[in-house]
Amino acid sequence: MQEKPDNRKRAENFSRRDFLKASAAVGTATLVSRRAVAKGSDKIRVGLIGCGDRGTGAGIIHCAESSEGVELVAMGDLFQDHMDRARRAIPGNLKKRNLPVDEIYKVTPERIFVGFDAYEKVLACDVDMVILTAPPYFRPKHFRAAVEAGKHVFVEKPIAVDPAGVRSFIETSERARAKGLTVVAGTQMRRARHIMAAMERIHNGDIGEVLGGQCVRCGGAMLNWRRAERKRRPEWSDMEWQIRRWLFVTWLSGDFIVEMHVHNLDLINWAMQSPPVQCMALGGRQVRTAPECGNIFDHCAAEYEYPNGVRIQYLGSQIDGASTRNDIRLVGTKGRGYVDFARMAIEGEKPFQYDGPAPRPVVQEYADMIASIREGKAINEGRQVAESTLTAIMGRMSAYTGQVVTWKWLMEASKSDLSPETVKFGPLPMQPVAVPGVTKLV
Repeated sequence: MQEKPDNRKRAENFSRRDFLKASAAVGTATLVSRRAVAKGSDKIRVGLIGCGDRGTGAGIIHCAESSEGVELVAMGDLFQDHMDRARRAIPGNLKKRNLPVDEIYKVTPERIFVGFDAYEKVLACDVDMVILTAPPYFRPKHFRAAVEAGKHVFVEKPIAVDPAGVRSFIETSERARAKGLTVVAGTQMRRARHIMAAMERIHNGDIGEVLGGQCVRCGGAMLNWRRAERKRRPEWSDMEWQIRRWLFVTWLSGDFIVEMHVHNLDLINWAMQSPPVQCMALGGRQVRTAPECGNIFDHCAAEYEYPNGVRIQYLGSQIDGASTRNDIRLVGTKGRGYVDFARMAIEGEKPFQYDGPAPRPVVQEYADMIASIREGKAINEGRQVAESTLTAIMGRMSAYTGQVVTWKWLMEASKSDLSPETVKFGPLPMQPVAVPGVTKLV
């Protein structure tokens, strides 16, 4: 099921008392209001690291929508052409949302940085928080530098592409906690009110003891992603080509199960209140086989086993022309729970359907972050998003190799590190597409 727009009329007819009852047990976030969230006229100076579509069309825009007093003051990206587009796109996107461009867009030429060290230069500016939206491979390194610089961090999902990166991220997250820094993750569906209400009831036992379930996300092939860069130019080195096509390159994105379906697996972990103990998966590619599609899969299926022997079936694909679906179903001893990105339902002894406010979770996550900074009450979602990312990585590693993968082994023993020997423009052969039963588990 495709994501649906917010039902604002329903929100107007839902009482505050009913809303508080529905959400009190699962979070302390308030409904989005730019004026209500902001306290006074204090400014929040923001640095943007990664100026692709995510950073310029969502990240800084949603941040500015969430709260008064947001100022974008520094930007960094690897590519000059991406930066040039960002300088045009951000003011335009702010204007489309009727936001005061001159009050928000405060980037001067001296605070625009390009190159592999652009993130360091952004962090050296006088910023309160940074938004990390570069390709996922770079996330652990950028996150560590931001925390060492004493910055609050909004970190897009996923937070790494391999176990080595996840372990590094968790370590840095604990450093952030010790420093009292806020770390908010881009797993925005944890702030969707209908999902929050569903989780409250599942955790309260309204469907009884969970016995099993399914997690399905089948969608399109994303072939039009960065269409202008789909065809390789002669002047682009292997490294540059792969970074420009990062969504389709395993060492940069983690494959589609990690880069996108981490949202769905994050919800399963939330429902189960635990990461899985092991996974068995298979997958491959049948449709996305052109050079511009890199080396990732286009379909994957996995069985995740959680504590107490509960098994959740995952099915994911990115194939044009195939049936689409995006939902989660859990079966318990007293009923069933259903969640997608637009609605929820509890069936059984205690039936329930959420019909309350539906503020945009992609904006709410920034509202919560900025409120925490202003109030001096740090939020730290580092381990949570790291565990969900590793859950997705577990599925990819099992699918690539055809081997059962355990959580304990990933956390304590796996040597998997997808990093190239050097990260600089130049030769870099594309790694071959994985073959289950042939590709080795590392």
